[in-house]
Amino acid sequence: MSRVNTVLGSIPAEELGIVAVHEHIGYGMPGSELDTRWWKTPEQRYAETVPKLRKFHEYGGGTFVDVTGICNGRDIDYYKSLSAKTGVHIVACTGFVGGDTALPFFARASVDYLTEHFVHEITAGIGDTGSRAGVIKVGVSRGGRMTELDKRIYRAAARAALRTGVPILTHLAIDAENAIAIFHEENLPLDRVLFGHADDGVNAEKTRDTWIAEQGGRVGFDTFGYETELEDPPFWARPRKERLDHFLRFIDGHLDKALASADANCSPLGWPGVKGHTVNYLFEDLIPDLRAAGVDEATITTLFVDNPAAFLTIQA
Repeated sequence: MSRVNTVLGSIPAEELGIVAVHEHIGYGMPGSELDTRWWKTPEQRYAETVPKLRKFHEYGGGTFVDVTGICNGRDIDYYKSLSAKTGVHIVACTGFVGGDTALPFFARASVDYLTEHFVHEITAGIGDTGSRAGVIKVGVSRGGRMTELDKRIYRAAARAALRTGVPILTHLAIDAENAIAIFHEENLPLDRVLFGHADDGVNAEKTRDTWIAEQGGRVGFDTFGYETELEDPPFWARPRKERLDHFLRFIDGHLDKALASADANCSPLGWPGVKGHTVNYLFEDLIPDLRAAGVDEATITTLFVDNPAAFLTIQA
């Protein structure tokens, strides 16, 4: 039976339900927990997060994939409590959002060391939590090109993915040529990689989304809800219709490679977040927009149930 690691244990992939594949319980840059301007007590974070996850569950959401990563506020015991309280499956990750978020201990580590660390968190567990990571996070550092550290992390992730069977999810899909070259060198099938943020307002024009799909990679349109129409849009915002049209064009030819999410932050760490933007954009706006555009229910199921289950299933 196909299985997926969640923070409360391994479950059959068939039980994932509707999946939000690229989200955050609480993301922040390293050190943000020390900035008293944005500091929050555990009780405040809990009060912000539980209603969003409960609403996600009420809408029919089954699984929330947290891709916060090492050094960015990942808190597995907190995730376990949230999952138990709300009924939402939570998948945690190992890996890093990007080399520029890795603290010096990890930034100086070898590929072999990073590989063993990722493998341990996937097979033995994260710290002493008893919870195993279900996906590996990697990313392109700020600047738009993979750094040497990014490349070491990508290579370690590929080796860990091959040894454990869990997939890789990326922050940004730019500089995909370098990433794909590494995955080819390590003999990792590209259907085990989800290249994320293909739709964001900064990098969409530089992202070769159809080329990635043609090479065999999966493509994430996962910044839905970050719209220029917001009262105070972030710098990576994009017009709502422009993003939707982009997604519709992509799924017209590459439905089997497409996944969608909102990349929302339940309780941001070290920054104010984007007011009103939650994982529930998927149910409140995106799925209604898809239906209004003529997308049928079978396609919606493929996007939010079938494709994520195939991606997250451990290929052991």
